[in-house]
Amino acid sequence: MATGGVARLVCGRWSKWVVLALWIVVLALAGPLAGKLTSVQKNDNSAWLPGGAESTQVVDLQRQFQPDDIAPAIIVYEQPGGVTDALRAKAASDARAFAGVQDVTGQVVGPIESQDKAAIQTIVPVRISDEGWEALPGIADSIKGIAEANAPPGVQVFLAGPVAVAADSAGAFEGIDGTLLYTTLLIVAIILLITYRSPVLWILPIAVAGVALASSQGLIYLLAKHAGLVVNAQSAGILTVLVFGAGTDYALLLVARYREELRRHDDRHEAMQFALHRAGPAIIASGATVAIGMSCLALAELNSTRGLGPVAAIGVVVGLAAMVTLLPALLVIFGRWLFWPVRPKFGTPEPTTTGFWARLGGRIARHPRRVWITTSVVLGAMALGLLQLNATGLSQADQFTTEQPSTVAEQALARHFPAGGGQPVTVIANAASAAQVRQTFAAVPGITEVTEPVVRGNLALIDGTLSEAPDSKAAQQTVERVRDAVHAVPGADAKVGGGTAIILDINNANDHDNRLIIPLVLLVVLVILGLLLRAIVAPLILIATVVLSFAAALGISTLVFRHIFGFPAEDTSFPLFVFVFLVALGIDYNIFLMTRVREEAHQHGTRRGAVVGLAATGGVITSAGIVLAGTFGALASLPLVAFVEIGFAVAFGVLLDTIIVRSVLVTALNLDIGRHMWWPSRLARKHDDPTDKPGEPLSSSEPELTH
Repeated sequence: MATGGVARLVCGRWSKWVVLALWIVVLALAGPLAGKLTSVQKNDNSAWLPGGAESTQVVDLQRQFQPDDIAPAIIVYEQPGGVTDALRAKAASDARAFAGVQDVTGQVVGPIESQDKAAIQTIVPVRISDEGWEALPGIADSIKGIAEANAPPGVQVFLAGPVAVAADSAGAFEGIDGTLLYTTLLIVAIILLITYRSPVLWILPIAVAGVALASSQGLIYLLAKHAGLVVNAQSAGILTVLVFGAGTDYALLLVARYREELRRHDDRHEAMQFALHRAGPAIIASGATVAIGMSCLALAELNSTRGLGPVAAIGVVVGLAAMVTLLPALLVIFGRWLFWPVRPKFGTPEPTTTGFWARLGGRIARHPRRVWITTSVVLGAMALGLLQLNATGLSQADQFTTEQPSTVAEQALARHFPAGGGQPVTVIANAASAAQVRQTFAAVPGITEVTEPVVRGNLALIDGTLSEAPDSKAAQQTVERVRDAVHAVPGADAKVGGGTAIILDINNANDHDNRLIIPLVLLVVLVILGLLLRAIVAPLILIATVVLSFAAALGISTLVFRHIFGFPAEDTSFPLFVFVFLVALGIDYNIFLMTRVREEAHQHGTRRGAVVGLAATGGVITSAGIVLAGTFGALASLPLVAFVEIGFAVAFGVLLDTIIVRSVLVTALNLDIGRHMWWPSRLARKHDDPTDKPGEPLSSSEPELTH
């Protein structure tokens, strides 16, 4: 059998050294660049907001009134029993001192005494520098340090507002790359040690994944520096998880097939050539599916989601390239001893033919229809948890897994001042219509007061104070009413922005992205499965199992979030991210299983091929699923609810997919539907052994399961 020129090139007796040398050169060039990736991350508003949203336009238009992006830091002095003259003098002195803090710009507003005479607030405008939120913790500490210094006895000082929230977020993201990398490395190492039961073999997949991560980070750095690719802390963190998770999956499949072939071929180079020739198409198809699926995110309205698409796709492609070139070369360089103490010797039987998965396949074959109907009903019941899904976004207080200083400060602010103070709704309109716009703006329910128009050229800026907390649903509804009202002013061309408007537009953009990208990813996966399996029925059935698996995973995850973790809601991007990761990555296991089933069906018929395919791939698919679940579970190590939600849901969904959906549901469907799975290909006309019909138990006289 021809094994393919690429396979011979990768693992030839001399060419393997060339492959190794090329990757060493790549690593030498990319390694230093990978360390610079943080320097090109963009974590300012433009990297996260919807590109064409109204609030984003207001951010741009505000530069005519203030040349920089400005975020307020709100200092709150709380004095039980009433504000004293000493505190008033202290607050006035601090207001003058705040003006000298780095990146404080414009006019400091205050001190403003609360109506209950128990607190004072001062609003400090802070310029968002090119470093984005990474510079804010130092600025926040400086401002709060001034306020706390020599404060009168009994006075509590809090830092609230967007600067405080951003500083807490920066702290949560601080060291995210290192935390995720080390956590992921530990998880993958433990799982590979258990999987391979070898003290040495596990090192190679991890080393190759590390090379792939550094190489992809170096390439992404160059594209971000010179080609305008947008990278932020979120996409950089997910890149680490994705490269290790997907890359290790491909390594597991290749090593499992290589181990099979080592029992059939005395020469390890020949064994690897056959392993690559057999497993290569499935691995490449899996990588292509993930990369194309992730690339669909580039069509998102939300800039943070759009930027994740190409970053993730690059990571997967580089990881795939490393696993089908560098890993095979290293495996043949080191030889069979890597598998010690259980080395696959030439001529020994393949243990998967009589193992757990072979026995499971035999049991499923006795009543396949009963199995797939029962499994589908159970998964459908799990999906009922979706009735409690509340992906409407997380309030400021709910964004972190632990209580943050900014949350405590917002509570103190709300005790004494209007809920929307410090985070106004901003309206920018044509200057000629400013008076009418202001009057209309002030009349909107939920707006307590508005400022006089500030005119620059032909534009006027007006701020309004919300009666509700800026991150509440009620505040978002107020913004919608403001937009409806001021948009109706003739000739005003009014646009409404501000912090609450940004939250609203992000939620709307996520809704749009869900409606566009989820069907698109399903279509992409369907087309790739159709081309790979050369059939129509099988891809449609597999897509149906993917959707059912996703719904079940989301349903159970929602119940866990609500009743165990105590999360009141899900981030608005949660359904889309979980879908893309579960479908694009989970389809790997469909591909791994079904390409093997198709291969075996050519020799034994579809029913026999289904059982042999499960026996051969069940172990490796389960191991791959555990690795991928573990890597995404590493996201739960971060103190951010959105990451915990994504990490848990993807980890649970992957385990559900590998252990139940792929191994049980898909195998039962293969056995029940039989050769018709492959319609309209020629394989659909290949009849099974008439004594081996779907729905009947396997004959005890059948030969031992073999390749």
